[in-house]
Amino acid sequence: MGILLGLVVTIACVLGGYVANGGHVAILWQPFELLIILGAALGTFLVGNSMKVVKDTGKSIVEALKNGVPKQAEYLALLSLLHSLMREMRSKPRSEVEEHVDNPAQSPIFSAYPTILKDQAILNFICDYCRLIIIGNVRGHEVEALMDEEIQTVSRDSLKPSGALQDVADGLPALGIVAAVLGVVHAMGALDQSPQVLGELIGAALVGTFAGIFFSYGIFAPISHKVRVVREKKLRRYVIVKQTLIAYINGAMPQVALEYGRKTISAYERPTIDQVESETIGGGAAAQAA
Repeated sequence: MGILLGLVVTIACVLGGYVANGGHVAILWQPFELLIILGAALGTFLVGNSMKVVKDTGKSIVEALKNGVPKQAEYLALLSLLHSLMREMRSKPRSEVEEHVDNPAQSPIFSAYPTILKDQAILNFICDYCRLIIIGNVRGHEVEALMDEEIQTVSRDSLKPSGALQDVADGLPALGIVAAVLGVVHAMGALDQSPQVLGELIGAALVGTFAGIFFSYGIFAPISHKVRVVREKKLRRYVIVKQTLIAYINGAMPQVALEYGRKTISAYERPTIDQVESETIGGGAAAQAA
């Protein structure tokens, strides 16, 4: 909602200031100039990115529009799931715990957290490293290095849409100049026309420069930044899992290990210790699953 409100305010202020200064909005509607600029931008976007990135960019824009960042309830669910798994690994035989991580869809523990169960990426991350812990004889620093490497890989892939959109934003001013130059070329072919006709053609050409700059700094760059912010906040879940499980591997009790993960959550969404204890020990979904 915030991004839509921001775009409305931006467009309204630009057009409102233009009209208040005596400008005519009709002259700004130059569909062929927009076709040149946005069409060329789309073409360069398709040339420079794989189809996976193209599809993921569309998905990331939807996430940005919906502000699809994890909320406090989602962080609590993640911590509760980790607490329940650590309790199982601490108190149950290996064969029983393996059933949960080998087939999470049928696990009563994972089934208590449908949002996590639907996210295949974070689900695989959790199950893979719990499986390593179950196997035994793992060294904390080695697992941490492996986790860091995987998180970096996931981060690079996750932030590719933001980089692709930023590349488009960087190129739009130049594409606006291309459209303006083509408009001037067109105007030069009408030098024998009246000053009014010639002025309209030159004005239409200059709209290309305006549109390229406006689309770049007023629309695509802010959306690119929003996509990055949303994706980075979603990546924070991997860090929570990493810090929690590494603390557990190094000998921390499950409830203490949760504190290592909880502290990595942004202060704006971080649940309190009491909230985490209430969710994990005081009868929350994790306790019911256990």
